[in-house]
Amino acid sequence: MIIDLPSTSTSAINKALIDLRDSGGAVALGRVLTLVVITDDAHAEDAISAANEASREHPCRVLVLARGNKRGAARLDAQIRVGGDAGASEVIVLRAYGPLVEHGETTIVSLLLPDAPIVAYWPGSAPDDLRTDSIGRIAQRRITDSAESRDPAKALEARRTTYREGDTDLAWTRLTNWRALLAAALDQPPYEPVTSITVAGAPDSPSTELLAAWLAAKLKAPVVRARTRRGTGVQSVRLERKSGAVELIRPDATVATLTQPGQPDRRLSLARRQVKDCLTEELRRLDPDEVYGEVLRDGLPQVGKKVMSARDAEHAGKLSGSRGAAARQAAAEAASAVVSEQMKGAPPEQERSDGTSPVAGEAPDSETPKVATVRKRAAAGKKAATPVAKKTAAGKTAPRTRAARGAVGR
Repeated sequence: MIIDLPSTSTSAINKALIDLRDSGGAVALGRVLTLVVITDDAHAEDAISAANEASREHPCRVLVLARGNKRGAARLDAQIRVGGDAGASEVIVLRAYGPLVEHGETTIVSLLLPDAPIVAYWPGSAPDDLRTDSIGRIAQRRITDSAESRDPAKALEARRTTYREGDTDLAWTRLTNWRALLAAALDQPPYEPVTSITVAGAPDSPSTELLAAWLAAKLKAPVVRARTRRGTGVQSVRLERKSGAVELIRPDATVATLTQPGQPDRRLSLARRQVKDCLTEELRRLDPDEVYGEVLRDGLPQVGKKVMSARDAEHAGKLSGSRGAAARQAAAEAASAVVSEQMKGAPPEQERSDGTSPVAGEAPDSETPKVATVRKRAAAGKKAATPVAKKTAAGKTAPRTRAARGAVGR
Protein backbone atom coordinates (compact mmCIF):
# COMPACT_ATOMS: atom_id res chain seq x y z
CA MET A 1 0.00 0.00 0.00
CA ILE A 2 1.29 3.46 -0.96
CA ILE A 3 -0.15 6.66 0.47
CA ASP A 4 0.92 9.98 -1.09
CA LEU A 5 1.07 13.15 1.02
CA PRO A 6 2.02 16.11 -1.21
CA SER A 7 3.06 19.43 0.36
CA THR A 8 2.81 18.03 3.86
CA SER A 9 4.50 18.31 7.25
CA THR A 10 6.04 15.85 9.70
CA SER A 11 3.07 16.18 12.07
CA ALA A 12 0.70 15.23 9.26
CA ILE A 13 2.90 12.24 8.43
CA ASN A 14 2.80 11.03 12.05
CA LYS A 15 -0.99 11.42 12.13
CA ALA A 16 -1.29 9.40 8.90
CA LEU A 17 0.87 6.65 10.41
CA ILE A 18 -1.36 6.43 13.51
CA ASP A 19 -4.52 6.35 11.40
CA LEU A 20 -3.04 3.67 9.18
CA ARG A 21 -2.07 1.58 12.20
CA ASP A 22 -5.54 1.88 13.74
CA SER A 23 -7.45 1.14 10.54
CA GLY A 24 -5.26 -1.41 8.83
CA GLY A 25 -3.57 -3.09 11.77
CA ALA A 26 -0.05 -2.16 10.67
CA VAL A 27 2.10 -2.61 13.78
CA ALA A 28 5.42 -0.78 14.19
CA LEU A 29 6.24 -2.07 17.67
CA GLY A 30 8.54 -4.84 16.41
CA ARG A 31 11.01 -2.55 14.67
CA VAL A 32 14.59 -2.97 15.86
CA LEU A 33 16.09 0.23 14.43
CA THR A 34 15.57 3.28 12.26
CA LEU A 35 17.38 3.21 8.92
CA VAL A 36 17.86 6.68 7.46
CA VAL A 37 18.75 6.63 3.76
CA ILE A 38 20.18 9.89 2.42
CA THR A 39 20.13 10.05 -1.36
CA ASP A 40 18.87 12.13 -4.26
CA ASP A 41 15.54 11.85 -6.01
CA ALA A 42 16.99 10.06 -9.04
CA HIS A 43 18.44 7.11 -7.07
CA ALA A 44 15.80 6.83 -4.37
CA GLU A 45 14.03 3.76 -5.77
CA ASP A 46 17.21 1.66 -5.94
CA ALA A 47 18.00 2.55 -2.33
CA ILE A 48 14.44 1.72 -1.24
CA SER A 49 14.63 -1.68 -2.95
CA ALA A 50 17.87 -2.55 -1.13
CA ALA A 51 16.46 -1.35 2.20
CA ASN A 52 13.29 -3.42 1.72
CA GLU A 53 15.32 -6.58 1.16
CA ALA A 54 17.48 -5.86 4.20
CA SER A 55 14.39 -5.25 6.35
CA ARG A 56 13.24 -8.85 5.86
CA GLU A 57 16.04 -9.85 8.23
CA HIS A 58 16.03 -6.62 10.26
CA PRO A 59 12.49 -5.19 10.62
CA CYS A 60 12.91 -1.44 10.86
CA ARG A 61 11.44 1.90 9.97
CA VAL A 62 13.06 3.20 6.80
CA LEU A 63 13.25 6.97 6.36
CA VAL A 64 14.35 7.90 2.85
CA LEU A 65 15.46 11.51 2.58
CA ALA A 66 15.50 12.25 -1.15
CA ARG A 67 17.01 15.67 -1.60
CA GLY A 68 15.66 17.63 -4.54
CA ASN A 69 16.39 21.02 -6.04
CA LYS A 70 17.71 23.55 -3.54
CA ARG A 71 16.17 26.44 -5.46
CA GLY A 72 12.59 27.53 -5.05
CA ALA A 73 10.24 27.52 -2.12
CA ALA A 74 10.48 25.12 0.78
CA ARG A 75 8.28 22.06 0.23
CA LEU A 76 8.07 18.57 1.66
CA ASP A 77 6.36 15.76 -0.27
CA ALA A 78 5.93 12.48 1.57
CA GLN A 79 4.96 8.94 0.71
CA ILE A 80 4.13 6.13 3.14
CA ARG A 81 4.64 2.54 2.01
CA VAL A 82 3.52 -0.49 4.01
CA GLY A 83 2.73 -4.12 3.27
CA GLY A 84 4.10 -5.62 0.06
CA ASP A 85 5.60 -2.31 -1.01
CA ALA A 86 7.75 -2.08 2.11
CA GLY A 87 9.12 -5.58 2.74
CA ALA A 88 9.07 -6.25 6.48
CA SER A 89 9.28 -2.58 7.38
CA GLU A 90 7.44 0.67 6.91
CA VAL A 91 8.97 3.09 4.44
CA ILE A 92 8.54 6.84 4.62
CA VAL A 93 9.90 8.69 1.61
CA LEU A 94 10.58 12.38 2.20
CA ARG A 95 11.28 14.55 -0.83
CA ALA A 96 12.63 17.89 0.32
CA TYR A 97 12.99 20.99 -1.83
CA GLY A 98 14.34 24.47 -1.30
CA PRO A 99 15.90 25.37 2.06
CA LEU A 100 14.69 22.06 3.57
CA VAL A 101 17.42 20.23 1.65
CA GLU A 102 20.02 21.57 4.09
CA HIS A 103 18.02 20.64 7.20
CA GLY A 104 17.80 16.85 7.05
CA GLU A 105 18.04 16.32 10.81
CA THR A 106 15.09 18.56 11.66
CA THR A 107 13.07 16.90 8.90
CA ILE A 108 13.43 13.36 10.24
CA VAL A 109 13.83 13.86 13.98
CA SER A 110 10.09 13.62 14.77
CA LEU A 111 9.78 10.44 12.68
CA LEU A 112 12.51 8.46 14.47
CA LEU A 113 11.45 5.43 16.48
CA PRO A 114 11.82 6.08 20.21
CA ASP A 115 14.58 4.22 22.06
CA ALA A 116 15.82 2.53 18.87
CA PRO A 117 19.29 2.75 17.28
CA ILE A 118 19.75 5.00 14.27
CA VAL A 119 21.69 3.79 11.23
CA ALA A 120 22.51 6.29 8.48
CA TYR A 121 23.17 5.04 4.95
CA TRP A 122 24.49 7.04 1.99
CA PRO A 123 24.07 4.82 -1.14
CA GLY A 124 25.78 7.38 -3.38
CA SER A 125 28.05 10.31 -2.66
CA ALA A 126 28.54 10.92 1.05
CA PRO A 127 29.82 13.98 2.93
CA ASP A 128 33.58 14.22 3.16
CA ASP A 129 33.37 14.38 6.95
CA LEU A 130 30.57 12.35 8.52
CA ARG A 131 31.44 13.82 11.92
CA THR A 132 30.14 17.24 10.89
CA ASP A 133 27.03 16.01 9.04
CA SER A 134 23.77 16.69 10.88
CA ILE A 135 22.45 13.14 10.42
CA GLY A 136 25.86 11.54 10.90
CA ARG A 137 26.13 13.12 14.35
CA ILE A 138 22.97 11.44 15.68
CA ALA A 139 23.55 8.01 14.09
CA GLN A 140 25.19 5.11 15.94
CA ARG A 141 26.24 3.51 12.66
CA ARG A 142 27.17 5.28 9.42
CA ILE A 143 27.31 3.28 6.18
CA THR A 144 28.82 4.69 3.00
CA ASP A 145 29.70 3.21 -0.40
CA SER A 146 32.92 4.53 -1.89
CA ALA A 147 32.42 2.50 -5.07
CA GLU A 148 29.43 4.70 -6.00
CA SER A 149 31.35 7.95 -5.65
CA ARG A 150 32.60 9.89 -8.63
CA ASP A 151 36.19 9.49 -7.40
CA PRO A 152 36.40 6.24 -5.37
CA ALA A 153 40.04 6.81 -4.39
CA LYS A 154 39.31 10.26 -3.04
CA ALA A 155 36.23 9.01 -1.19
CA LEU A 156 38.25 6.21 0.42
CA GLU A 157 40.90 8.67 1.55
CA ALA A 158 38.17 10.84 3.07
CA ARG A 159 36.89 7.81 5.00
CA ARG A 160 40.42 7.23 6.34
CA THR A 161 41.13 10.78 7.47
CA THR A 162 37.72 11.32 9.11
CA TYR A 163 37.12 7.85 10.53
CA ARG A 164 35.43 7.43 13.89
CA GLU A 165 33.95 4.39 15.59
CA GLY A 166 30.70 3.36 13.93
CA ASP A 167 31.78 4.15 10.36
CA THR A 168 31.86 1.45 7.70
CA ASP A 169 31.83 1.19 3.93
CA LEU A 170 30.15 -1.31 1.60
CA ALA A 171 33.42 -1.55 -0.34
CA TRP A 172 34.75 -3.28 2.78
CA THR A 173 31.64 -5.47 3.17
CA ARG A 174 32.04 -6.81 -0.37
CA LEU A 175 35.32 -8.41 0.74
CA THR A 176 33.79 -10.72 3.35
CA ASN A 177 33.96 -13.82 1.14
CA TRP A 178 37.47 -12.98 -0.13
CA ARG A 179 38.73 -12.57 3.42
CA ALA A 180 37.10 -15.82 4.56
CA LEU A 181 38.64 -17.88 1.74
CA LEU A 182 42.13 -16.44 2.18
CA ALA A 183 42.04 -16.86 5.95
CA ALA A 184 40.90 -20.49 5.58
CA ALA A 185 43.73 -21.19 3.10
CA LEU A 186 46.36 -19.80 5.48
CA ASP A 187 44.94 -21.78 8.39
CA GLN A 188 46.05 -25.02 6.71
CA PRO A 189 49.58 -26.47 7.09
CA PRO A 190 52.34 -25.64 6.47
CA TYR A 191 52.05 -22.66 8.82
CA GLU A 192 54.66 -20.48 7.14
CA PRO A 193 54.91 -16.70 7.14
CA VAL A 194 53.95 -14.82 4.00
CA THR A 195 56.95 -13.08 2.45
CA SER A 196 55.21 -10.96 -0.19
CA ILE A 197 51.68 -10.05 -1.31
CA THR A 198 50.35 -9.15 -4.75
CA VAL A 199 46.77 -7.92 -5.18
CA ALA A 200 45.40 -7.31 -8.68
CA GLY A 201 42.29 -5.25 -9.33
CA ALA A 202 40.83 -2.27 -11.12
CA PRO A 203 42.05 1.26 -10.31
CA ASP A 204 38.44 2.34 -9.67
CA SER A 205 37.83 -0.45 -7.14
CA PRO A 206 38.10 0.69 -3.51
CA SER A 207 37.52 -2.94 -2.47
CA THR A 208 40.85 -3.87 -4.05
CA GLU A 209 42.62 -1.17 -2.06
CA LEU A 210 40.99 -2.31 1.18
CA LEU A 211 41.85 -5.96 0.51
CA ALA A 212 45.50 -5.08 -0.05
CA ALA A 213 45.44 -2.92 3.08
CA TRP A 214 43.93 -5.73 5.16
CA LEU A 215 46.58 -8.22 4.02
CA ALA A 216 49.38 -5.75 4.64
CA ALA A 217 48.12 -4.93 8.14
CA LYS A 218 47.53 -8.52 9.21
CA LEU A 219 50.41 -10.37 7.52
CA LYS A 220 53.07 -7.68 8.02
CA ALA A 221 54.47 -8.28 4.53
CA PRO A 222 55.22 -5.95 1.61
CA VAL A 223 52.34 -5.57 -0.81
CA VAL A 224 52.39 -4.97 -4.57
CA ARG A 225 49.32 -3.42 -6.14
CA ALA A 226 48.77 -4.65 -9.73
CA ARG A 227 46.28 -2.64 -11.74
CA THR A 228 43.87 -4.29 -14.21
CA ARG A 229 41.45 -2.56 -16.58
CA ARG A 230 38.67 -0.42 -15.12
CA GLY A 231 35.44 -2.09 -14.09
CA THR A 232 36.93 -5.53 -13.33
CA GLY A 233 36.91 -5.16 -9.54
CA VAL A 234 39.10 -7.47 -7.47
CA GLN A 235 40.73 -10.04 -9.76
CA SER A 236 43.40 -12.00 -7.88
CA VAL A 237 45.53 -12.32 -4.76
CA ARG A 238 48.91 -14.06 -4.55
CA LEU A 239 50.59 -14.84 -1.23
CA GLU A 240 54.21 -16.00 -1.47
CA ARG A 241 55.50 -18.50 1.09
CA LYS A 242 58.60 -20.68 1.31
CA SER A 243 56.74 -23.84 0.24
CA GLY A 244 54.99 -22.11 -2.65
CA ALA A 245 52.38 -19.50 -3.47
CA VAL A 246 48.74 -19.45 -2.40
CA GLU A 247 46.76 -17.83 -5.19
CA LEU A 248 43.08 -16.94 -5.50
CA ILE A 249 42.11 -15.85 -9.03
CA ARG A 250 38.69 -14.69 -10.22
CA PRO A 251 38.93 -14.10 -13.98
CA ASP A 252 35.21 -13.76 -14.72
CA ALA A 253 33.79 -12.05 -11.59
CA THR A 254 31.75 -15.17 -10.83
CA VAL A 255 33.92 -18.25 -10.16
CA ALA A 256 37.37 -18.21 -8.58
CA THR A 257 40.17 -20.78 -8.55
CA LEU A 258 42.19 -21.42 -5.40
CA THR A 259 45.69 -22.80 -5.97
CA GLN A 260 47.78 -24.19 -3.09
CA PRO A 261 51.06 -26.18 -3.11
CA GLY A 262 50.52 -29.94 -2.99
CA GLN A 263 46.75 -29.68 -3.47
CA PRO A 264 44.52 -29.81 -6.55
CA ASP A 265 43.00 -26.60 -7.83
CA ARG A 266 39.60 -25.82 -6.35
CA ARG A 267 36.86 -23.85 -8.07
CA LEU A 268 34.82 -21.67 -5.72
CA SER A 269 31.74 -19.52 -6.15
CA LEU A 270 32.86 -15.92 -5.65
CA ALA A 271 30.37 -13.69 -7.43
CA ARG A 272 30.18 -9.98 -6.79
CA ARG A 273 27.88 -9.24 -3.88
CA GLN A 274 24.76 -7.16 -4.40
CA VAL A 275 24.04 -4.04 -2.39
CA LYS A 276 21.10 -5.63 -0.56
CA ASP A 277 23.31 -8.47 0.71
CA CYS A 278 26.01 -6.07 1.92
CA LEU A 279 23.47 -3.80 3.62
CA THR A 280 21.86 -6.79 5.33
CA GLU A 281 25.25 -7.88 6.67
CA GLU A 282 26.07 -4.43 8.04
CA LEU A 283 22.75 -4.17 9.88
CA ARG A 284 23.60 -7.32 11.85
CA ARG A 285 25.97 -5.39 14.06
CA LEU A 286 25.65 -2.04 15.75
CA ASP A 287 29.02 -2.10 17.47
CA PRO A 288 32.13 -0.55 15.86
CA ASP A 289 33.94 -2.56 13.20
CA GLU A 290 37.41 -2.50 14.76
CA VAL A 291 39.08 -4.43 11.92
CA TYR A 292 37.85 -1.90 9.36
CA GLY A 293 39.25 0.92 11.46
CA GLU A 294 42.60 -0.85 11.78
CA VAL A 295 42.76 -1.39 8.02
CA LEU A 296 42.10 2.29 7.34
CA ARG A 297 44.58 3.46 9.96
CA ASP A 298 47.47 1.00 9.54
CA GLY A 299 47.01 -0.84 6.26
CA LEU A 300 45.86 1.74 3.74
CA PRO A 301 48.98 3.95 3.99
CA GLN A 302 51.06 0.92 2.92
CA VAL A 303 49.08 0.45 -0.30
CA GLY A 304 50.22 2.39 -3.31
CA LYS A 305 53.91 2.47 -2.43
CA LYS A 306 54.60 -0.11 -5.13
CA VAL A 307 52.18 -0.12 -8.06
CA MET A 308 52.57 -1.77 -11.47
CA SER A 309 50.37 -2.98 -14.29
CA ALA A 310 49.04 -6.54 -14.23
CA ARG A 311 51.12 -7.37 -17.33
CA ASP A 312 54.33 -6.21 -15.67
CA ALA A 313 53.44 -8.18 -12.55
CA GLU A 314 52.97 -11.32 -14.66
CA HIS A 315 56.32 -10.83 -16.38
CA ALA A 316 57.99 -10.34 -13.00
CA GLY A 317 56.52 -13.61 -11.74
CA LYS A 318 54.44 -11.91 -9.06
CA LEU A 319 51.13 -12.86 -10.62
CA SER A 320 49.67 -15.67 -12.72
CA GLY A 321 48.03 -14.77 -16.00
CA SER A 322 44.27 -14.34 -15.86
CA ARG A 323 43.89 -15.84 -19.34
CA GLY A 324 45.57 -19.07 -18.29
CA ALA A 325 43.41 -19.24 -15.19
CA ALA A 326 40.29 -18.67 -17.29
CA ALA A 327 41.33 -21.44 -19.71
CA ARG A 328 41.96 -23.91 -16.86
CA GLN A 329 38.66 -22.96 -15.30
CA ALA A 330 36.79 -23.47 -18.58
CA ALA A 331 38.42 -26.90 -19.05
CA ALA A 332 37.41 -27.91 -15.52
CA GLU A 333 33.85 -26.76 -16.12
CA ALA A 334 33.71 -28.72 -19.38
CA ALA A 335 34.93 -31.88 -17.62
CA SER A 336 32.33 -31.39 -14.90
CA ALA A 337 29.62 -30.99 -17.53
CA VAL A 338 30.63 -34.31 -19.15
CA VAL A 339 30.48 -36.11 -15.81
CA SER A 340 27.11 -34.54 -15.07
CA GLU A 341 25.69 -35.70 -18.40
CA GLN A 342 26.98 -39.22 -17.80
CA MET A 343 25.34 -39.29 -14.39
CA LYS A 344 22.05 -38.10 -15.86
CA GLY A 345 22.12 -40.92 -18.44
CA ALA A 346 22.83 -43.67 -15.89
CA PRO A 347 19.82 -45.84 -14.89
CA PRO A 348 18.44 -44.98 -11.46
CA GLU A 349 19.05 -47.39 -8.60
CA GLN A 350 16.02 -49.10 -7.11
CA GLU A 351 15.62 -48.82 -3.37
CA ARG A 352 14.60 -51.61 -1.07
CA SER A 353 11.70 -51.35 1.33
CA ASP A 354 14.02 -50.24 4.17
CA GLY A 355 15.22 -47.23 2.10
CA THR A 356 18.70 -48.60 1.29
CA SER A 357 20.09 -49.28 -2.18
CA PRO A 358 20.73 -52.92 -3.19
CA VAL A 359 24.36 -54.02 -3.46
CA ALA A 360 25.80 -55.72 -6.50
CA GLY A 361 24.20 -59.15 -7.05
CA GLU A 362 21.32 -58.48 -4.63
CA ALA A 363 17.78 -58.31 -5.93
CA PRO A 364 15.44 -55.41 -5.10
CA ASP A 365 12.25 -56.21 -3.23
CA SER A 366 10.09 -55.78 -6.34
CA GLU A 367 11.84 -58.51 -8.40
CA THR A 368 10.44 -62.03 -8.74
CA PRO A 369 12.70 -64.97 -7.77
CA LYS A 370 13.14 -65.95 -11.45
CA VAL A 371 14.19 -62.43 -12.48
CA ALA A 372 16.44 -62.20 -9.45
CA THR A 373 18.18 -65.48 -10.36
CA VAL A 374 18.86 -64.31 -13.92
CA ARG A 375 20.18 -60.97 -12.65
CA LYS A 376 22.45 -62.66 -10.11
CA ARG A 377 23.95 -64.90 -12.81
CA ALA A 378 24.51 -61.93 -15.06
CA ALA A 379 26.13 -59.96 -12.24
CA ALA A 380 28.44 -62.87 -11.41
CA GLY A 381 29.55 -63.16 -15.03
CA LYS A 382 28.20 -66.67 -15.58
CA LYS A 383 27.76 -67.94 -19.12
CA ALA A 384 25.24 -70.37 -20.50
CA ALA A 385 26.38 -74.00 -20.17
CA THR A 386 27.67 -75.66 -23.36
CA PRO A 387 26.83 -79.27 -24.34
CA VAL A 388 30.39 -80.33 -23.40
CA ALA A 389 30.12 -79.23 -19.74
CA LYS A 390 26.37 -79.40 -19.20
CA LYS A 391 25.31 -81.25 -16.09
CA THR A 392 22.24 -83.36 -15.74
CA ALA A 393 19.67 -82.89 -13.03
CA ALA A 394 21.34 -85.71 -11.03
CA GLY A 395 24.67 -83.89 -11.09
CA LYS A 396 26.34 -86.20 -13.66
CA THR A 397 28.30 -84.89 -16.57
CA ALA A 398 26.74 -85.42 -20.01
CA PRO A 399 28.62 -87.72 -22.47
CA ARG A 400 31.35 -86.01 -24.39
CA THR A 401 31.31 -85.83 -28.14
CA ARG A 402 33.43 -88.20 -30.28
CA ALA A 403 36.00 -85.47 -30.90
CA ALA A 404 36.30 -84.83 -27.20
CA ARG A 405 36.74 -88.53 -26.39
CA GLY A 406 39.44 -88.80 -29.04
CA ALA A 407 41.27 -85.84 -27.57
CA VAL A 408 41.22 -87.46 -24.16
CA GLY A 409 42.49 -90.79 -25.56
CA ARG A 410 45.43 -89.04 -27.15
